[in-house]
Amino acid sequence: MKITRILTALTAALLVLAGCAGDTTPTGESATSGGSLSWGWHLPSTWDPVTSTVGQDVHVLSLAYAALTKQDIDGNAAPALAESWAYNETGDEVTFTLREGLTFTDGTPLDAEAVKASLLRGRDAPDSTIGAQLAVVTDIRVDSPTEVTLLLNQPDYQIPLLLSGKTGMIVSPTAVETDIDGLATRPVGAGPFALDEYVPSSHATLHKNEDYWDAENILVDDFELRVPPDPTVAVAGVQSGQFDVAVIPPAQIEAARAAGLEVDVIDVFTVRVLDVNNTVEPFDDPLVTQAISHAIDRQALVDVAFFGEGDPNWQPFPRDYLAWNEELDELYTFDQDRARELLAQAGYPDGVAVTLTTQAENDPLAELLQQQLGEVGIDVTLQVATPGANNYVTREYPFVVDSFSGRESPLQSLEVLFGPEGLMNLGRNAPPEIQQAIDVARATPLDDPGYEQAVEDAVAAAVTTMPNTFLFTWPRIFARDPSVQGFEHYIGTQRFEGVTVGR
Repeated sequence: MKITRILTALTAALLVLAGCAGDTTPTGESATSGGSLSWGWHLPSTWDPVTSTVGQDVHVLSLAYAALTKQDIDGNAAPALAESWAYNETGDEVTFTLREGLTFTDGTPLDAEAVKASLLRGRDAPDSTIGAQLAVVTDIRVDSPTEVTLLLNQPDYQIPLLLSGKTGMIVSPTAVETDIDGLATRPVGAGPFALDEYVPSSHATLHKNEDYWDAENILVDDFELRVPPDPTVAVAGVQSGQFDVAVIPPAQIEAARAAGLEVDVIDVFTVRVLDVNNTVEPFDDPLVTQAISHAIDRQALVDVAFFGEGDPNWQPFPRDYLAWNEELDELYTFDQDRARELLAQAGYPDGVAVTLTTQAENDPLAELLQQQLGEVGIDVTLQVATPGANNYVTREYPFVVDSFSGRESPLQSLEVLFGPEGLMNLGRNAPPEIQQAIDVARATPLDDPGYEQAVEDAVAAAVTTMPNTFLFTWPRIFARDPSVQGFEHYIGTQRFEGVTVGR
């Protein structure tokens, strides 16, 4: 059965989605509170959710910011700053009701006016990376201090999902007005923690925000975020107490278990992908990108480069997720003869030379891709991207080994990957049928029997016409000291409600 994000609290007339705070997390009375937690994870590209350029920033930003909604453990939209929301009958207005007494960590009230200001900045700021996701919002109406209505240019039932991530994180208007540039290193939100110290490329320390709307379920007083340890010493770092929880590569799973650590292998949205700019030769010919896809033995990539931890994939979503389209996994099966035929049809009977960009030297995944593509006549030269280069903006490299960490809304994912303004669409072009299919799915209520098929149709429209080459899904893997309890497996944003540390 497919994993769904369909919410359960729905009314036939208005699609009212509501719930109680903390109903999926442990209460403070049932677990020991206090102490500190050290997490080995990636520091953010910025502490400003509006200008963040990296998808996985959402995990860290959610420490300092709260969004209007949040993802529950299965990826559904659940109440957060907004305790409930409701659509009008035509689906082109959605009203969010905020909790009473919300404040930012700088003392500024978090009311409907603050929500309006934050969302409009996300939509309109020249340096915003979330503007495309909010383009559907034509205006925002403040109905009362705790009620805010988003007016949409078309029916869009994805909004509660969309606003559970970076797009819905609310930033203090006082901080924006007085020191907007400072948000890059000094977040001012209303999340579970407040920043004490941030040293780029090293660490960040935070303390519990007692005014957080769900503070009773934040059971650690202090939180330390440190850059991931070197894979060869990750296990030792957790053993020694440098980290309580740390991300580790698949190669370290057995070592972690042998050391008596808990290992969390979490199925998430992350997929490895080749970003392709289809305005650059030879990738401007769809036959070439199809040949590339047929030339790749995805199971071998999983087995060799990721120690069997992952699943071959030809699309941006994992199996069993509602957006996964079974038919697409038969589209570009491993077939070297077919790859050679396609190259010949494209005018390259003797092969073609390309450059594949990776993020690090001696990348085993890139090296295996080089070998596999070479076997069908695609001569691959590997190059390492300039450190700090943002290829989503510069589009300097037309063929790149990348990963996509998913988004809160499946349609948002499609727009990031395939939309004409999508960050991972290096060609910045897309046939109109993709947007048409996305719009049909967007206008379909999440409880509608046709919703799942509408999303699958949009996925098919994108994957069959765009050059991005998906390789495999891969899990989020943590080594964890056994004293860390209550660490839940979230398919989306990792959360820390209910987590305690005993050592």
